[in-house]
Amino acid sequence: MQGSPEPARGDAHAEPQLVRAIGVRQLTASIVNVTVGAGIFVLPAAVAANLGAAAPAAYLICAVAMALVVTSFALAGSRVSLTGGIYAYVEVAFGPFVGVMAGVVQWLVLWLTAAGLMSAFADQVGLLLPVVAAGAPRLAVILATLALLAFVNLRGVKPGARLVEGITIAKLLPLALLIGVGVFSIDLRHLAWPGWPAGEALGSTVLLLIFAFAGIEVALVPSGEVREPERTVPRAIGLALGMTTLLYLAIQAVAQGVLGGELQQEASAPLAAAAGKVLGDGGRLLVLLGGMVSMFGYLSGDMLASPRSIFAFGRDALLPRLFASVHPRFHTPHVAIVTHAVLVSVVAATNTFTHLALLSNVGVLSLYFLGCAAALRFVSRPAAASAAGLRLPGERIIPIAAMAVILWILAHATGRELAVLGATLAAATLLYAVRRSRM
Repeated sequence: MQGSPEPARGDAHAEPQLVRAIGVRQLTASIVNVTVGAGIFVLPAAVAANLGAAAPAAYLICAVAMALVVTSFALAGSRVSLTGGIYAYVEVAFGPFVGVMAGVVQWLVLWLTAAGLMSAFADQVGLLLPVVAAGAPRLAVILATLALLAFVNLRGVKPGARLVEGITIAKLLPLALLIGVGVFSIDLRHLAWPGWPAGEALGSTVLLLIFAFAGIEVALVPSGEVREPERTVPRAIGLALGMTTLLYLAIQAVAQGVLGGELQQEASAPLAAAAGKVLGDGGRLLVLLGGMVSMFGYLSGDMLASPRSIFAFGRDALLPRLFASVHPRFHTPHVAIVTHAVLVSVVAATNTFTHLALLSNVGVLSLYFLGCAAALRFVSRPAAASAAGLRLPGERIIPIAAMAVILWILAHATGRELAVLGATLAAATLLYAVRRSRM
């Protein structure tokens, strides 16, 4: 892609070799599938620990924030139908330097998310097999899992692509069962509204909970294959956000209503604990396995996708060419895959899920901020007729409001979390400068 912000870059015909076969139903399903991941199996306990029965406030604020963000993405996506999603929006709007910054931040998010879910997966295995719950045995679970995934991907197998449908059913079925049965076991006293929570507690909880709502940036990557993006993108993200919010509110209500004050004590597997109380050991095991399958499925797909970012950085001279090496027999980016597996294992072994989710969320929100800024740039400039895109009342206010909400959420991040982001942006700047010097 070129760095020019000209509207013509968003022309729907810019990638004629791609087939536009993704409609509203397919894109909605894709967003829901990516968004409803493993985080919701773990986060209700942390949300309850911070807010108690006032937890719905955090979910609703997240939904409002994401509504503003995804509407901004709809404005941008209807004008830039190139493959790449947020990365494409940012590069078309602001040029290659900011595009590189967005690309590096996106890789940081993928890396930290994978490490966080690897840590959570090890915790879930520890609940089934207490002998591997801590110490060296837990580390062995992490190393063995990542080694297996790396080995499979090194040989060119694509498990994520083949297991998507099965994994989606495996993670949604236990949640649907828990809600359907658990709603009849809710103790309404556990859901009594305690009053609006304090601003600091609410802000820090929203920052954590964004992890469960993130994912749309992944589903929007194949923008170049969406039919009528000016209509399909906004409809799909609206439907997906509504469905996801209702699902999350129902899960939190059932877990809180069934467990009450016990919920915050079940940090490793809160939904499994709720299912155990409602459905017995069989229900607990089903939800526990559903969470594990969901986490493993994400990690499988991550091991397929994320190393390609490292490979691309090597290919584009942002990293040494070694990272762009391809295995002579299996034709896979073996150095990038091994590097990613090592990085994930180190971080997963030394940090908890909640901490890694917060670090990841700071990167996600920064990426969202850039995407909303790109949307504002597009709607503020005259567009060619072929790239006019979606028009909405107050379309300039929407991305501004989204950026304001993002800044409010980021204001609740700790100095360490912001320092990680700052170091990443500094590294991205250095890599870009090195690349420019070699051109």
